[in-house]
Amino acid sequence: FQEMVETFAKAAIRVNNLDELSDSSINNKTVKDILASKIATIGENLTVRRMKKVFGKFVSSYVHNSPAPGLGKIGVLVVLDKKDIEFGHQLAMHIAATSPKSLDEKSLEPAVLERERNIFIQQARESGKPEEVIEKMIIGRIKKFISEVTLLGQNFVINPDLTVEQAAATQGVNILDYVRFEVGEGIEKKEEDFAAEVAKAAQA
Repeated sequence: FQEMVETFAKAAIRVNNLDELSDSSINNKTVKDILASKIATIGENLTVRRMKKVFGKFVSSYVHNSPAPGLGKIGVLVVLDKKDIEFGHQLAMHIAATSPKSLDEKSLEPAVLERERNIFIQQARESGKPEEVIEKMIIGRIKKFISEVTLLGQNFVINPDLTVEQAAATQGVNILDYVRFEVGEGIEKKEEDFAAEVAKAAQA
């Protein structure tokens, strides 16, 4: 399985999306055929679910909980506009630890911001405070939320006195892009109601 994942990752460098990856050839077999063969051998349903390519002058990486080189539970790539090996590695570790939702406020999904805003409005109104006070509360909470979920706004784990943006500025580099993948992320998990299962079994 680990060997298969490694070969798929190398093949992904040559393509632009999952469809192209699925049809790409490795030792005269397509990725989808190799995957089908492994499913039959391993006995587990396997899918190639995500890929993202990043581009830049310097790309740093970090893999967390790594059982083998290049494999692990969390993988991060971060793109800088110039080479800085130590800072790039620290930044990749920061991203692994904090899981930012976006690079900055501009790239934050509007739906995420709107959902949080609605939650804050509801909470503030339940407090019974006047509307003008509520408005100021919401502005403050949204600002705090943005700083917590955007990479550039977060406090840098290596030096919490600085934001990531400030830390990058002190190094003389710009952060251009990043990607963070975690095993199982984004998969809908079926909630098991243990009590209901027991009751159902008892009735059988």
